[in-house]
Amino acid sequence: MSILYYLGNPIESVLHFTVNHETMKTVLFALFFVPFFGFCQYKLLSTEGQYQGSNLYINNPKQMDGFGYCIIKVTVNGDVLPASIQSTNFVVDFGLFDLSLGDDIFVVIEHFDGCTPRFLNPEVLLPKSTFEVVDLSINKDGILKWTTKNEGGILDYSIEKFKWNSWVGVGQVRGKGRKDLNSYSYKISLHSGENMIRIIQVDNSGEKRVSKPITYQSDITEFSMSPSSVKDYIYFYSDSKHKRTRFEVFDAFGNLLKVGFSDRVDCRNIVNGIYYVNYDNRTEKFIKVN
Repeated sequence: MSILYYLGNPIESVLHFTVNHETMKTVLFALFFVPFFGFCQYKLLSTEGQYQGSNLYINNPKQMDGFGYCIIKVTVNGDVLPASIQSTNFVVDFGLFDLSLGDDIFVVIEHFDGCTPRFLNPEVLLPKSTFEVVDLSINKDGILKWTTKNEGGILDYSIEKFKWNSWVGVGQVRGKGRKDLNSYSYKISLHSGENMIRIIQVDNSGEKRVSKPITYQSDITEFSMSPSSVKDYIYFYSDSKHKRTRFEVFDAFGNLLKVGFSDRVDCRNIVNGIYYVNYDNRTEKFIKVN
């Protein structure tokens, strides 16, 4: 008697319908194989970035029952790592793959459930700031243009302008990450007098890579403000007319209260006291009174 006949007759007698061979194969698969798969679960762990010339290290713990190591296999951009992984720590040697500096990398670890491997130095896949400025200039309309070379990866450029006695961020542009020439532009608002501008990048190390600053002498007339003893509004003037400018208002403890771009500051909702306002390229004190 076959196993299909042995298992098939009771089902037919109870359910009162004929079970064909295909249905019986499905039942047998569910009975014998699905439980087996339940005990062979595995998980995936991944990281990605760009090839920077350094290798990746992985920690590979033992399985929960202490029998064998956690990791089943490692792939780089879909290709299996052709090296031994049966050790507590091992290296993913990117030299084994056809990679060039700056190429995208996607590393996947397939491992057993109940244990967790770790990427020991995933920062090696993050771009480093290596740019060199070829040219940096600005025109009377506030259009900043710069050209770079030797970019080590795609990182944002921050544009900073020196005013109010510190470097202030005024914009951001996405880098292109190419080794050859890269050209960029960004429009900034000029203030009266001398404008000092620079570009910077910050990579995963947290350190700034900074260009040499350039200066531009604007022909914008210097701003002034009044009154210095305020009940409701402070007004900004240039050429004896109300003019809009960027401003910041701080209290005597250095807390930022207001920021904007306007020809006036509404002071009706702040309490009496001493305050400071940054505007144009100046900082002045004012007193709020009722």
